[in-house]
Amino acid sequence: MIGHVVNRPEDVVREALEGLQILHPEMLSYHRDPLFVTRTVVARDKVVLVSGGGAGHEPLHAEFVGSGMLDAAVPGSVFASPTAFQIRAAVNAVETGRGALLIVKNYTGDKLNFSIAAELLGTERQVEIVMVDDDLATTTADEGGPGRRGTAAVIAVEKICGAAAERHWALSEIADLGRRVVAASATLGAAFRSCTAPGQDRPSFELAPGEMEFGIGIHGERGRETRPTVPAAELVAQLSEPILDAVGVERGDGVIAIVNGLGATHGLELSIATAELKSFLGDAGIGLDRVIAGSFVTALDMHGLSITLLRSTEEFLDLWDATVRTPALAW
Repeated sequence: MIGHVVNRPEDVVREALEGLQILHPEMLSYHRDPLFVTRTVVARDKVVLVSGGGAGHEPLHAEFVGSGMLDAAVPGSVFASPTAFQIRAAVNAVETGRGALLIVKNYTGDKLNFSIAAELLGTERQVEIVMVDDDLATTTADEGGPGRRGTAAVIAVEKICGAAAERHWALSEIADLGRRVVAASATLGAAFRSCTAPGQDRPSFELAPGEMEFGIGIHGERGRETRPTVPAAELVAQLSEPILDAVGVERGDGVIAIVNGLGATHGLELSIATAELKSFLGDAGIGLDRVIAGSFVTALDMHGLSITLLRSTEEFLDLWDATVRTPALAW
């Protein structure tokens, strides 16, 4: 069995949240039964933001709980959705009377359980859902299919909507804002090595030396195709060109960028990718208005990266720049 720093695989999420609370007691409170995380100091008189999903994507979502982002995060087991009961309990723990925005990545389990929670809450709380479906690798013409997966654009939604909530926007206004962020953003990723879940003895897929998987998912899913590895400049171009087309970014426009490590990608690599992204966009006449680089939406120990681009507007930039203080993101 491949080694991990764990006791028992079934205890990974609970024990990790205990450690997270020890690290950030001034920001986070860990609720054991049912399992969820809230701000230590619950905000007053504002719309609350609640998100969640399977563990294994850390720091998403628990480490984005704090001032300027989420009010609560609801984790499931590794790569598994939280239950509707957990989600309902988390909303009830933080809701202030102004309503709750549920930010949901587009996966079957998350969609189902967050929707059930919203129905359960509907008789006692105002609830809106923003569905994040930014992954270009799963774009399909099949209208009956699940549609695009939700990946790192969820960070932009949580950050920008979180700033609006701190400014006491109404629930309907924040929900509309979140949907506009989703519509203006897209993500594409690639990996050189897949992830291995705790308790497993092999990665979710194998690659030969000199190969990369293009268009991977954040649960160890294979991509659209296996390609030869390429230098950083070429990889950034391969990832970025389809995104620019998808969100309609043209010469003279600007973008907010998230250069995201998938779990085992070193900061040196992400910094190189950031430099290449700035060069690529500059050659295309596109401004890099804001950029963050780091491991934000991971897939356990996957070695790879994703690029998310959000077409800039003055409103998005203003809300992006607003003060945020969470364990994983602060300015």
